[in-house]
Amino acid sequence: MEHDLREGTSQERSLDGVRLSVAVPLYNEEGTVVELYRRLSDVLNALDGGPHDMVFVDDGSDDRTVSLLEDVALNDPRVAVVLLSRNFGHQAAITAALDHVDGDAVVVMDGDLQDAPEAIPRFVARFREGFDVVYARRIRRKEPWWLRLGYFVFYRILARLAEVQLPVDAGDFGLMSRRVVHEIRHTSEHQRYLRGLRTWVGFRQVGIDVEREARHSGRSKYNTGRLLKLAVDGIFAFSIVPLRAAAVIGAVSVGLASLFALYALYARFFMDQSPRGFTALLLVVWWFAGIHLLFLGVIGEYVGRIYEEAKARPLYIVDRVIGARREDTHRPSRTEHPGGQPAPPRSG
Repeated sequence: MEHDLREGTSQERSLDGVRLSVAVPLYNEEGTVVELYRRLSDVLNALDGGPHDMVFVDDGSDDRTVSLLEDVALNDPRVAVVLLSRNFGHQAAITAALDHVDGDAVVVMDGDLQDAPEAIPRFVARFREGFDVVYARRIRRKEPWWLRLGYFVFYRILARLAEVQLPVDAGDFGLMSRRVVHEIRHTSEHQRYLRGLRTWVGFRQVGIDVEREARHSGRSKYNTGRLLKLAVDGIFAFSIVPLRAAAVIGAVSVGLASLFALYALYARFFMDQSPRGFTALLLVVWWFAGIHLLFLGVIGEYVGRIYEEAKARPLYIVDRVIGARREDTHRPSRTEHPGGQPAPPRSG
């Protein structure tokens, strides 16, 4: 999928002086941190432009992830570590990372090394051609077959339901220009589906095929429940088709009931018969009761999201920041803990 650049945007960018930031959320990844940093450093050292940097966000880890990140930050001025006050979730951690970067282009990737850092130069090459978003289309995934099937089905269902044209098989791994990050920062919704927001922002976008690696170590923090929650967030954030489906099914049900009522009247007055079938009637009542409860749940999901937005709580809270500070940091509403370094207000 591609979108044309807006008028006045260069079709090709020079990498001279371009600064790249890499934003990585982490949660209990002590077995991955050192190797992740080493591979990222090798990639950034080989890129033109700069100085490039890395922003790691710890999402409330309770293992040695924080101490390893502290060592990295103290030994490399390119590294900033943002420690959240507790676990706020993967999408909130990515949001925190985006709020603390200041590069001309930003690469978002997971910290489990399923997103290979060695793919970053390919993103940068397309960025140089003038694309504001370069996302990875995941191919040759290493997960179990049932999980791959679930991903395959979900992405295609969401693509059909969404009001914007969402790319299939595209996760959070990808590159965004500074202006795309700027627009995403100004979205305040709590139930976030960032790969969808990235598409919604627009500008010129392109996907490249990237092989999905196996985890470097440990187990995935996205269990079945969290995956389902992310899928539900994606559907309800970018589609009102579930609400429209309730209206359609209701209209069809009223039509069928009206036809049956006409048949019953015809049978009674012209055929001297009355429709029979207690079992069929009971099944129909149960079916309609189930449909009612199902769509009450759907409506409840939308109402619950309105309730979350109305509370206007911050998406995350920062405990402290270690290492390099950024000129353009997170919004004042996304506060830091009083014991940490105060966050300067955003200039733009």
